[in-house]
Amino acid sequence: MRIDVLSIFPAMFDGVINESILKIAQEKGAFEFHVHDLRDWTYDFHGSVDDSPYGGGAGMVMKVDVLAEAIEAITAMDERRPRIVFMAPVGRSFSQTVAHEYTKCERLLLVCGRYEGFDERAFDWADECLSIGDYVLAGGELPAMVVIEAVVRLLPSVLGNEESVVEESFSASNEGLLEHPQYTRPAVFRGKTVPEILTSGNHGEIEKWRKAAARTRTEARRPDLLR
Repeated sequence: MRIDVLSIFPAMFDGVINESILKIAQEKGAFEFHVHDLRDWTYDFHGSVDDSPYGGGAGMVMKVDVLAEAIEAITAMDERRPRIVFMAPVGRSFSQTVAHEYTKCERLLLVCGRYEGFDERAFDWADECLSIGDYVLAGGELPAMVVIEAVVRLLPSVLGNEESVVEESFSASNEGLLEHPQYTRPAVFRGKTVPEILTSGNHGEIEKWRKAAARTRTEARRPDLLR
């Protein structure tokens, strides 16, 4: 998989992409990453990517001409056509299901907004818009990072233990529930003990306990998932 990002702050991605699981995934050849500076496609001396809105109002709007040229140029950099995703609050909500959907793409292009958002005409270049939640951030860079990690960790061979993906929260195999509680050593800590069933060695009963515990945890912490 190839992932491209278009941003006016490309340096924001340096630490995230070159650490932890994303670094390992690149070393394994699971995906390649390219970040592009939108200002490389600007026309004026100041590298303007935004302008004041028609009709007045607060803030600035990202320019459609600059965005269009950048997207078209980046698309042409590889024979695989990218799925072009605008990170914007008007989009559908990101979820584990969407992350799995994106793993089937050969290429993604994530376009990061800033200021008051995109000129409405720029959405003509988007295959879809995506939001990571009903709140406001300064730009689309952090949401893009969330999407990248959520997708890349699902790619084959990225995780050392493939079952980690199967059993985790929100996965289809887990019926969309939260993941069951996890424990490790010490067996007793400040009077709190590990559930006895987990040390029994009876894998059938352990599996039953985990399913029941996952439902109980979901009922207590995220009842909306059950509804």
